[in-house]
Amino acid sequence: MSTLEGQAADAVFQKSEEYDGAPVKGYDFSDGINYNKLLDAYATTGFQATNFGAAVTMVNDMLEARDEDYKGEQYPDLRPARGCTIFLGFTSNMISSGVRESIKFLVKENLVDVLVTTCGALEEDLMKCIAPHQIGDFELKGSVLRDKGWNRIGNLIVPNQTYISLESFIHPILEDMLTAQKENGTLWSPSKMISLLGQRINHPDSVLYWAWKNNIPVFCPAITDGAIGDAMYFHSYKSPGLIMDLVQDIRLINRTATAAQKSGMLILGGGVIKHHIANANLMRNGADYTVYINTAQPFDGSDAGATPDEAVSWGKIRKDAKTPVKIYAEATLVFPLLVARTFAKKVFKADE
Repeated sequence: MSTLEGQAADAVFQKSEEYDGAPVKGYDFSDGINYNKLLDAYATTGFQATNFGAAVTMVNDMLEARDEDYKGEQYPDLRPARGCTIFLGFTSNMISSGVRESIKFLVKENLVDVLVTTCGALEEDLMKCIAPHQIGDFELKGSVLRDKGWNRIGNLIVPNQTYISLESFIHPILEDMLTAQKENGTLWSPSKMISLLGQRINHPDSVLYWAWKNNIPVFCPAITDGAIGDAMYFHSYKSPGLIMDLVQDIRLINRTATAAQKSGMLILGGGVIKHHIANANLMRNGADYTVYINTAQPFDGSDAGATPDEAVSWGKIRKDAKTPVKIYAEATLVFPLLVARTFAKKVFKADE
C-alpha cells in the first residue's frame, strides 16, 4: 500500500472509542397504536423528538419537587408555598390558538404558580368568552380582510366586532378602578387589574378566571401593548387619572422567585415573557429546572433565540441546575403533547 493509500485508509478507518448513549430507536407501529408509548419513544428517536423526551423528564422533575414540603420563609401570602415554584410564560398567540385550553387546564388544576404573558393574551382570553376565533388561512389577503373587518393571526380569524365588545366589557371596569383609586386610595398594578378582569369575566373557559379563582398571579409587564392599552387610552380622555403601578408587580414576582425553595421555568415563545421570568430568577441566582419551546435561533443575539446556556452566563439558570432543555419547535405542535405526558398524567394518575 502506498503512502497516500495508507493515509486514506487511516482517515477512513479511524478507530472509535466507546460512547455511552442510549440506542436510537423510534416507535414501531407494528406493535399497534399506543400514544403514550409513542411519545415515550421520542426520547430515543433523535433530533427535537429527543429534546421533547428530555422536556417530559424535566417537567416531571419540577412536579415531583413541587410536592415536597416548603422549608423556606417569607413566601408571598398570595399562594401556599410549595417545594418548587413553577413559572409559566407564554406569548399571546398561544391564547389565540387552541393551546389556550392546555394552559387553562394547568391553571384550573392549580398546577403552576406564576403566569407571565403579554397584553394580547389577556384580551384574547376575554374575547374568546364573548365570541370564538375562527380557522382561516395563512394566505388570505390583508386588504380584503381589512375591508371585511376580519383580523388575521397566522391562519386564525378574529372579527373586529369582538374587539368592540371587549371595549364595552373593559370600560366600566376601568371606571370602577378609577373610583376605587379616588375614593379608597387603591393603587392598581397590572396583576391586580388582571385578577379583577378574571373575576368579572366569570367564565369557566377563561384562563384569567381560573387564575383569579386559584390566586395565581398573572404578570404582564407590557399591559398597554394591545387592546387593553387601547381601552385605557380612550378611557383616559373621558376619565383621566388612572394610575398603573408597575413597581408593585416587579417586587411581587422577584419576591416570589427569591422565596422559592426550588424554581422551574416553562416558557412558550420569547421576548418579554421569557426575559421577565428569567430575570426574576436571576434574583435567586437562577432557576433549577428550565424548558424553553420556541423556533428562534441564537445567531441574531435576540433574547428569544438565546439558548439556556446563555441564561446560565447571566445567572438566570443555576450553574448546577439539571441540564436545561430547549425544544426548537412551534408550540401548538408540542405543548399539548408535553402536558399529556406530565401535568395531565399527574392529575389523572394514568400511564396507559
